[in-house]
Amino acid sequence: MYDKKAGTIKETEDGYEFIYTENYLMDKDALPISLTLPLQKQPYKSKTFFPFFDGLIPEGWLLNIAIKKWNLNSYDRMGLLMTTCKDCIGAVSVVADEI
Repeated sequence: MYDKKAGTIKETEDGYEFIYTENYLMDKDALPISLTLPLQKQPYKSKTFFPFFDGLIPEGWLLNIAIKKWNLNSYDRMGLLMTTCKDCIGAVSVVADEI
């Protein structure tokens, strides 16, 4: 968020998990990435893809172009998020962790 690592989203056996980083939570200027994901230490868990992150994925003709260009599955929401949301409009971008 605003070029600071705010948290980590991952796909699990039970669904999805988002957790804010400790460094981000300690920042006095930290803002939640969404009103539906207020700042907290505990991870958010969901059996379905978080609506906030789903809303970052392009729609319509732009989604169709991305699916064709990168040979993506339209039902793989995490794959779509990771491929198409590196440079989103707004404060939040989604980038893979460096391993």
